[in-house]
Amino acid sequence: MSQPIVVAALYKFVTLSDFHQLREPLLQAMLDNGIKGTLLIAEEGINGTVSGTREGVDGLMAWLRNDPRMIDIDHKESYCDEQPFYRTKVKLKKEIVTLGVAGVDPNRQVGTYVEAADWNALIDDPSVLLIDTRNDYEVAIGTFKGAIDPKTASFRDFPDYIKSHFDPAVHKKVAMFCTGGIRCEKASSYMLGEGFEEVYHLKGGILKYLEQVPQPESRWEGDCFVFDNRVTVRHDLSEGDYDQCHACRTPISVEDRQSPHYSPGISCPHCWDSLSEKTRKSATDRQKQIELARQRNQPHPIGHNYRKASEV
Repeated sequence: MSQPIVVAALYKFVTLSDFHQLREPLLQAMLDNGIKGTLLIAEEGINGTVSGTREGVDGLMAWLRNDPRMIDIDHKESYCDEQPFYRTKVKLKKEIVTLGVAGVDPNRQVGTYVEAADWNALIDDPSVLLIDTRNDYEVAIGTFKGAIDPKTASFRDFPDYIKSHFDPAVHKKVAMFCTGGIRCEKASSYMLGEGFEEVYHLKGGILKYLEQVPQPESRWEGDCFVFDNRVTVRHDLSEGDYDQCHACRTPISVEDRQSPHYSPGISCPHCWDSLSEKTRKSATDRQKQIELARQRNQPHPIGHNYRKASEV
C-alpha cells in the first residue's frame, strides 16, 4: 500500500532582504526533495502550500529551518491519496499575501496569537468581535459559528470593509482567523495601525484548529476551503466533497454539479450566465487540454482565475 501524500501549508513573516537570491536555492531544495506546489517569497517573508512524501516534506522543512531566520517557521500538515499539485514553483512577490496597504508590517507589529486550544474560550466571549478574513467563496463553504463575513472578493477589499463597518472606539476586542494564519496575522497588523486596541488572531489558522480541537468541542461549521486540488477538507482534514469550477474558481457542491448549468471545466451555476463567449470558448479549449493531459498522465492547467482570488 502506497504512503499518503503529505500536504504542508507553511508561512512566516520575517525580513528576507535577500529574497531574490533565495529563489534558485529554494527551488532546487524543492526539486531535490521531490516537492510539488508553489512557494511565494518576498522581503516580508515566505508563504505557500507544498506536497510530497513524508521524507520529502521533512527534507524541505529541514532545509528551510537551517536558515536561522526560519528556524521556527509555521507549518500545518494534512494528507491525501493523490498528488494535489502538478508543478514545482517559487515566485518572487511584493507581498506574500496581498493587502495592498503601504506600511503594514507584521514583522514590526502584530496582534496577539491565540493557540487553537484557547480559541473557543476567546470567541465564546460576547464582547469579542469575530471576523473571518477570508474571501466570500471560502466563507460560504464553512466558518466559525457567529463569525462575521466581510463578503470580500479579495483580501485587498478588507481594509475598506473595516473602515466602513467598525470603529476602534466602539469595537475594543477583535478576533480574526483565516485558513493557515497568514491573512489574519497581516490583518491584525493593519488593525493595530488603525487604532484597534485588543486584536487577536488564531495561530496556525483553521487548519491547526481542525487538527488539534476534537470535533465534539469544535465551534467550526462546514468544510474548510484549501488552495489545492482537494478544494476542501472536512473537520478530520480528509478531502471534502466539493469540486471547483475551472472557469470562475468557485467551489461547487454535489448539488451544484447536478445543475443543468454545470459543464465540467466550462461553467457552473455561479457563472454560466456571466461568462462572455470569448471566455466560454477559452474554457472549452482549456478543458480539452486538461482531458488530453489526464489521458497522458501529464501536468495540466486547472483553469484561469477570473475572480483573481490568489491569496493563500
